Amino acid sequence: MESYLLRNIPPELESLAVEGIHKPGSLTLASGAWIHSAGSFVLEEGVYPLRPHEQWVWLAVESGEISLNWDSHELALDASSTCFLPGGDKYCEIRAAGHTRCLWIALEGPLSPLVVRKMGALLHMPLRQGALPSQIYLATQIVQVIVRHTGTSDATYQLQHLLYGMIASHWGQPVAMDAMLSHEIAKVVDTLRANQYKDNFSLAEMAAISRMPMETFRKRFVAEVGMPPLSYVLHCKMERAKELLRDQDCSVRQAGVEVGMQDPYHFSKQFKHIVGISPSAFMKQASVPNATIRGVARKEKKK
Repeated sequence: MESYLLRNIPPELESLAVEGIHKPGSLTLASGAWIHSAGSFVLEEGVYPLRPHEQWVWLAVESGEISLNWDSHELALDASSTCFLPGGDKYCEIRAAGHTRCLWIALEGPLSPLVVRKMGALLHMPLRQGALPSQIYLATQIVQVIVRHTGTSDATYQLQHLLYGMIASHWGQPVAMDAMLSHEIAKVVDTLRANQYKDNFSLAEMAAISRMPMETFRKRFVAEVGMPPLSYVLHCKMERAKELLRDQDCSVRQAGVEVGMQDPYHFSKQFKHIVGISPSAFMKQASVPNATIRGVARKEKKK
């Protein structure tokens, strides 16, 4: 089968590339955004051109590292890094440094631009982002379901549920690595979300909220969420900061204060480490006019 994403797959790697197409059901179509297709592939060292595509494609590196060249824009992605590739005919290629495994999900529907923005990405160019372990886990499930039911609508509701889980996980909602977070860990996650990541909760304070000894809490959090508590908090703080910079016209200093980082230098350093570019560069990129998202917003307002 001809790949949706990769232009040329070396014969020796064909068996390691799987993908499928989703035929959405009527209720899924009514939702306004759904999964068009998804897949995974393994690359060895080399250069791999991508095909032009119409959908926004969420691309994640599960293991290894790649350099993405999109319209002369270079982006380095390592394990658990992701980006959204805008649809269109811009030239794009992947340079794999060695044995690398990637996952991808293509989104479709009139509201897909809103989903892309909700997941912290820009609409007009790729931006490196970190992925929570739960998102990688859910993406793997999506690929498996689509490959198993390719070309049918048999799993349309399951796929929609998994997609909502990815979005919810990105915004710090209590999504576990398997099913649901325990009451103790969910209580901590909900407290962080309610606080909008303004305060700097220590490990001891989070453990106190969970009513568990600190080391027990740390181990339980890693087991259920897939990453250490303080790393999780930092991820959520930077996603909140991106929203403030992009959608609420906050200055870099204001955004830092809102996520509990009073020192603009420290905030900028942490932001660039997580997001890949400085807060000011992110604001500049996010301010690029995009008729698509404005058009979608106007249509939704009229309904």
